[in-house]
Amino acid sequence: MRDKTIDYVLRSTWMAVAKMYNEQAGTKNSTMATGFALISIDHEDGTPSTALGPKMGMEATSLSRTLKGMEEKGLITRSRNPEDGRSVLIHLTDYGKEMREFSKSVVKTFDNAVKEKISAEKLSTFLEVAQHIHDLVNSKNIYKQKHVQVEN
Repeated sequence: MRDKTIDYVLRSTWMAVAKMYNEQAGTKNSTMATGFALISIDHEDGTPSTALGPKMGMEATSLSRTLKGMEEKGLITRSRNPEDGRSVLIHLTDYGKEMREFSKSVVKTFDNAVKEKISAEKLSTFLEVAQHIHDLVNSKNIYKQKHVQVEN
């Protein structure tokens, strides 16, 4: 992996993790996106639909499709937000709360497996580097340089 680009390593690693999560979600007739949404919704007070997309990093169209499927499966209900009539609150049903716990256990199992195999020091370095990359991307300054030299 040393001769691969940073993008390649990030993308291929995430794709492997996503595939693993989707396989686990599939055992419950679900998807990783649904599991992520379940974990992102406040299980007591619900979450405004407008806050859910940014929280999950999903585009509105994808989120809308995911929420529609979740509602059809009986995982969530939607209600008017009493604090903002223009907004909708997403609430978990009892089944949604059950599936949320399953999703959390899948994530925790993966997290624990990684922590068993990789030292705390290396994980700390990984998280620090990942945060720097995240900040660099979010700064939106990467492509504001005069020219980015590309070598063939």
